[in-house]
Amino acid sequence: MTDAPLKLFNSLTRQVEVFEPVHPGEARVYSCGPTVYNYPHIGNMRAYVFADVLGRTLSWKGYNLTHVINITDVGHLTDDADAGEDKMEKMAAEKAQSIWDIAEHYKQAYWADVRALNIRQPAQWTVATDYVPQMIAFAEGIADKHCYQLNSGLYFDVSTVADYGRLARANTEEGEGRIEAVEGKRNAADFAIWRKTPAGETRQMEWDSPWGRGAPGWHLECSVMSGEVLGFPFDIHTGGIDHREIHHPNEIAQNQAFCCSNGLDDPRNSGANIWMHNNFLVERSGKMSKSSGEFLRLQLLVDKGYHPLAYRLMCLQAHYRSELEFSWEGLGAALTRLKRMVMAVGTLADVASQPEAEHPKFAPVLAKFDEAMADDLGTPIALTALEDALAVKKVDAGIKRAVVEDMDAVLGLNLFGLTRADLRIRPKSATITEAEIEDALARRKEARAAKDFAASDAIRDELAAQGVEVMDGDPLGWEWKLS
Repeated sequence: MTDAPLKLFNSLTRQVEVFEPVHPGEARVYSCGPTVYNYPHIGNMRAYVFADVLGRTLSWKGYNLTHVINITDVGHLTDDADAGEDKMEKMAAEKAQSIWDIAEHYKQAYWADVRALNIRQPAQWTVATDYVPQMIAFAEGIADKHCYQLNSGLYFDVSTVADYGRLARANTEEGEGRIEAVEGKRNAADFAIWRKTPAGETRQMEWDSPWGRGAPGWHLECSVMSGEVLGFPFDIHTGGIDHREIHHPNEIAQNQAFCCSNGLDDPRNSGANIWMHNNFLVERSGKMSKSSGEFLRLQLLVDKGYHPLAYRLMCLQAHYRSELEFSWEGLGAALTRLKRMVMAVGTLADVASQPEAEHPKFAPVLAKFDEAMADDLGTPIALTALEDALAVKKVDAGIKRAVVEDMDAVLGLNLFGLTRADLRIRPKSATITEAEIEDALARRKEARAAKDFAASDAIRDELAAQGVEVMDGDPLGWEWKLS
């Protein structure tokens, strides 16, 4: 284990705390995964880059990591609380397809984005519909003391557990503002943990239960899957900051009911010792909303010529708890920075790594990196430490490679798996082919050899007009010029 003690911000206590595992030497982490009713947008994917960096840091610190991410394929309504339609049923109806086919298609699309962003595979993907019997058993176990029935289903009475809403600071931050008024609810914040299918209706996903045929609530799913796989209490629960207001407080209430009902002065009673949330990705044009049509998904970035790992680097350039503003200029700058790193790493490509060897020049760089990551995942400073390591001169190349590999294992930029040519992605709008570019460059080379500089300049201008930047003196020869 490296030297600096790992400190993480706990949303439940609003404090930075030293990480102390529930089980010595282990780290058990649960991350709220996607609802697979549509493609994820890049703001959604920021949450998984953050969770991946957390997992990589825990591994760097020597912990045996068990990371679980769920797939929600039932129960998530169009509002995060108890309002609207089931997102999955709604999309299936719109597309006139089986809800199971919808779930499979968008699950695969999400997994493709996970791979493209070099996010490590978790120990387990838990799919909600695989756990419905366990959800019913969980609800049966807490129903007598904590729930009541209405015509629409089984509801959780939040007054039966201590400190409801502490995570959201609901009393002062109006965290309950989006909860639908349901006739018969005892408290405004009470929420459905089992939704009964209305009389005369049939859902594509529904199951028999003691409270009628229907489907589990979204909040119930995560409590059950995290507890089943990791055991209560586990170490860390992650999600986007939007989950902090309703979804996670409701999870916590269910966990308290299942475990002990006691208050949250002891974080273990919440089901997890630490709750962590990444902030929003902000995009000023409104294309972060999936209702906007051509919303910002990872494939759109690729279509415009940006490598997915440029977006990962863009995420790492901001602290996970800070808002990150998306712009094409910012993404372009991140791509340029990534290219420089890949070029620097290229000098080490044919060198054997020497992970056991040391060099005094790297001691301060490694200390800077370790302290940054140990201080609540300080990726912006850690990136500068990585660049410092790449800039170190007159050292054994094998040692340098080992140091950079170690840092990249935490940041996940796949520097040794990339070439600059990999980062030269053809924009979808480009009309010129790579063969045509190479032919134009060959003609330009002949013109320059003949000292016909007017023809040479004309070819350069012709390529520039088609989005191609000629790079004289560079072995790569040319790049797409991204506007």
